[in-house]
Amino acid sequence: MKKLILSLLIASSLIACSNQEGLQEVSATEFQSQLASSDDKQIVDVRTIDEYNNGHIEGAILADISSNLFQEVASKLDKDKPVFVYCLSGGRSSAAANQLKEMGFKSITNLSGGMLAWQSANLPVSTDASSPKAAEGMTLADFNNQIKGKKLVIVDYNAVWCGPCKQLSPVLEAWIKSQNGQVELIKIDVDANQELAKAKQIESIPYLEFYKDGKMVDKQIGMGDAASMTKQWTKTLL
Repeated sequence: MKKLILSLLIASSLIACSNQEGLQEVSATEFQSQLASSDDKQIVDVRTIDEYNNGHIEGAILADISSNLFQEVASKLDKDKPVFVYCLSGGRSSAAANQLKEMGFKSITNLSGGMLAWQSANLPVSTDASSPKAAEGMTLADFNNQIKGKKLVIVDYNAVWCGPCKQLSPVLEAWIKSQNGQVELIKIDVDANQELAKAKQIESIPYLEFYKDGKMVDKQIGMGDAASMTKQWTKTLL
């Protein structure tokens, strides 16, 4: 009996906690499904204006979280209506979602993987015809030509706003330098090369690919401690 009561208390606590949070993170397909079923949705794109003009979810309001625009837009939203928030890969929108929660919004849905996941799922993208479209960067064919014939390569997919990418970069560059020219490092900004990111279905950064003689032999999503990563890189390529 005591176990049953304890289980009920835990379940009630979890439900209360979930309701109190009012914040969820969902996949691209679920995000689209919820958008389609919501009549009073508010869609917020927290990327930069260049990213927004390059392609956004239809109906989204630009609210760059790196500027004062986010607070300005958020202050005009209805806290009682659902808010759907996204960025490129989910990091900035997660921070935005937490800010919205602190501001008292009742229902917040964050797009896991951001526009990278949305485009990877081949979901519709809207562009602002009145604004210049940002360069899409290299294609998959361009990338394959760049890798072709190279013996040992690590490809680092990153973005200037990505905190973990900045943490990974010095560790990666130091390891590359210690290999005395055996391994080549290629850095690719996913913001500037969105066509390639979509073709490779990149949903999260930092993201590394490891190549031997032009063929990918391994990949790394995210980052761990420096010792573990460098040990794995050595095992993979050398």
